[in-house]
Amino acid sequence: MNKENPFVWPITIYYEDTDVGGVVYHSNYLKFFERARTELLRSIGVSQQKLFAEHISFVVRHMDIDFLRGAQLDEQLQVQTWVESIGRATLVFAQQLVRADNTILCRALVKIACINPTTMKPTAIPNGIKMEIVP
Repeated sequence: MNKENPFVWPITIYYEDTDVGGVVYHSNYLKFFERARTELLRSIGVSQQKLFAEHISFVVRHMDIDFLRGAQLDEQLQVQTWVESIGRATLVFAQQLVRADNTILCRALVKIACINPTTMKPTAIPNGIKMEIVP
């Protein structure tokens, strides 16, 4: 998966996602992006519960986010996600929320760390995951 062939996850903007003006509240973009990353993992057969049982967890280490235009109530949108880079214990995802006409509403670079949830220390990303999502 790369920018030319991203993982795509559709979303609908519901009333609960918006502020009083019918525009998506800023923190909800983070939820949309998180859900898309989770669905990307599911699409390659990765269960986060199974990883947790194996003492592996993914946590957000850093995020740069650019709010370009407001998403609005009832819009049908897509979160596009791809891997920008991968290290021994980190992944950097590029994500963008787009309309059907390819207007980018929000984009983010999200650095994910792979940790042992018991010790809270970095651990290597499993090779099986790396092989499935390598850019």
